[in-house]
Amino acid sequence: MIWPKATDILLAAQFLREKVRHTPIEKSLDLSDITGGSVYLKWENLQPCGSFKIRGALNKMFHMSEEERERGVVTASSGNHAQGVAIAARMLNVKAVIFVPGVCPANKQRAIKRLGGDVVDLRVVGHLYDDAEQAARQLAKSEGLTYVSSYEDHHIICGAGTVGLEMLLDVPDLDMLVVPAGGGGLISGIATIAKALSPGIRIVGVQSVASMPWVVSWQSGRVVDVTYSDSLADGLTGSIPQSLLDLARVRVDDFMAVTEDDIAKAIAFLHRRHHQIVEGAGAVGVAALLSGRVSAKGRRVGVVISGGNIDHEVLMNILEKVTL
Repeated sequence: MIWPKATDILLAAQFLREKVRHTPIEKSLDLSDITGGSVYLKWENLQPCGSFKIRGALNKMFHMSEEERERGVVTASSGNHAQGVAIAARMLNVKAVIFVPGVCPANKQRAIKRLGGDVVDLRVVGHLYDDAEQAARQLAKSEGLTYVSSYEDHHIICGAGTVGLEMLLDVPDLDMLVVPAGGGGLISGIATIAKALSPGIRIVGVQSVASMPWVVSWQSGRVVDVTYSDSLADGLTGSIPQSLLDLARVRVDDFMAVTEDDIAKAIAFLHRRHHQIVEGAGAVGVAALLSGRVSAKGRRVGVVISGGNIDHEVLMNILEKVTL
C-alpha cells in the first residue's frame, strides 16, 4: 500500500465537501477542569449513520472503476464501516455483500439493512471481527468481487484523515490528538494530515485491553497476535496489518489501552455531561483522559469521538450501573 500524503487528504476533503458533515468540535469545560488542560471533543457521532466511517466509505466507493463496481463489492465490518458502504452502494446501485461478526450490535445490523436496501446482502459470521474479514476475503477471491477494506486502503485512510483536517482548521493550536485505534485507518489518516500541518503535534492511539494489538506490537515494530475478548468498544476489535504499523511508527507517537470499566465511565460521562450518545469505540479517548492514562495537563488536546452507534439496552445498562 502506498502511504497517503497530506495532499491526498486535501483532495478527499474536496470530494467529501457537502457529502458528509463538517462536524463540530467543542471545548469540554468539565474535561478541561478535571484534567487541567484544554480539551476539545470532535463529535463524529453526529455524522450521517453515526460514525466517521462514512468519510472513507464514500471516498473509496466513488473512486472505484466502473469495472470494479460491475463486479460488485464485498466488505467486512464491525458495523459502522458497513453502514457507509451500504449508503454508497445504494447511491451507485452497486451490489454489496457485507459480513459482520456475531458481536455486531443488533442496532447496527438493522441500520445496514435499512441504508443499503435491496443492493445489500448482509451476512453474520463467526463471533469477532477477524471471522468476518476472513469470510469476506474468501468470497472476494472465489467470486471475483472487489474487496473494500475498512482500514488498509488508500482512499479509506484519506477519507478518515479529513477528521483531523477539520479539527486543526477549527482549532489550529492543538498540541495533542487522542484517537481511537482499531484497524488503523482513522489514526493513520489523522496522523498524516496533523503532522503535515503541525509537525510538533503529539498523536496518541487508544484501544481497549480486550483488544490491544497496537499496544502489544508497538515497541517491537512487528505485528504480534493477541487474544481478543468481547468489548464495549466492539468497533475497535480485531487484528492490525503490518503496513499500517509501519506507517504508525513514523507518524504516531504512542498507543495505550483503557479498561472496560474506563470505557463504561466515559460513555456515561459523555451522556450526562454533554448529552451525547457515544458508543464504546467512540469513548476510548475520553476514557484515557478520565482515567489519567493520558495526561492533558497544560496541553490543548483534541479527542476524536468516532461514533455513536451504541445498542440502546447496552447504554441503559451502563447508565444504571455507572455512578460519576
